[in-house]
Amino acid sequence: MSTPGEYYRSLPPVSKTYGVACLMTTAAFYLDLYNPESIALFYDNVFKRFQIWRLITNFFFLGPFSFPFAFRLIIIAKYGVSLERGPFDQRTADFVWMFFFGALSLLVSDAVPALWSPFMGVSLVFMIVYIWGREFPNARISIYGLVSLKGFYLPWAMLALDLIFGNPLKPDILGIVAGHIYYFLTVLHPLAGGKYVFKTPRFVHKLVAFWGEGKQLNSPFQSDPSAGVAFRGRSYRLSGGGGRRQTPPASGGSPAATTGEQQQGNAAEGVAFRGRSYRLDSDTHTNAST
Repeated sequence: MSTPGEYYRSLPPVSKTYGVACLMTTAAFYLDLYNPESIALFYDNVFKRFQIWRLITNFFFLGPFSFPFAFRLIIIAKYGVSLERGPFDQRTADFVWMFFFGALSLLVSDAVPALWSPFMGVSLVFMIVYIWGREFPNARISIYGLVSLKGFYLPWAMLALDLIFGNPLKPDILGIVAGHIYYFLTVLHPLAGGKYVFKTPRFVHKLVAFWGEGKQLNSPFQSDPSAGVAFRGRSYRLSGGGGRRQTPPASGGSPAATTGEQQQGNAAEGVAFRGRSYRLDSDTHTNAST
């Protein structure tokens, strides 16, 4: 059985980053480090006071510590990770673009007064559920160990549960709409013979390459080789010959002489001090007269 640290390191980068960001946001709220209104989405503050961060921070607040909050984190850890390891395996940039597109779609819908919500993180999480249900329609899942159904019906079953528990349905419906638009443009429309024009933008590929996490097949940019490197330089072995260039013998030179020179050079490697040595308790350092 793996330890919590091993489980954390085994998680794919995008789902892990988003889940940890949501957890830290709620933990900071629990410690009274900020007011939730300072990160909520209010378009008046965005355009009139230039509080641009609200366009991003509202997606990281999933509510206070509670059972619904824990359930949403489980969704990210289970279904988000399943997508990133399955259909989006070695497609980190495409998975990041899925999040970007979902966030942009929700921001557009949030501009409609009837659909406005201060926090859109719940809708973004529900979009993950919808796309997972479309990618794994025949997977068998169990709801609280009571009901077993196919993955295709998972978002609708969760929608029914929110209705039973008295939770608002608008965030779930907006997540379903955003997920369906993405799935239609990337999967359904091309399968129906339409042209695939919904490609991951180059700036997303460049961002993932600079990030240095995950992997994207056929990426136009290479991952940053210096990501995570604090020191760089040339290394040598102190007791070996790896740091010394070996020169071939000159033409016409004696092989035996060359071998002797190499042995002498190898014997000199790793020596910090050199000179004549004497024994302190012997007279061998004086000239003996006979």
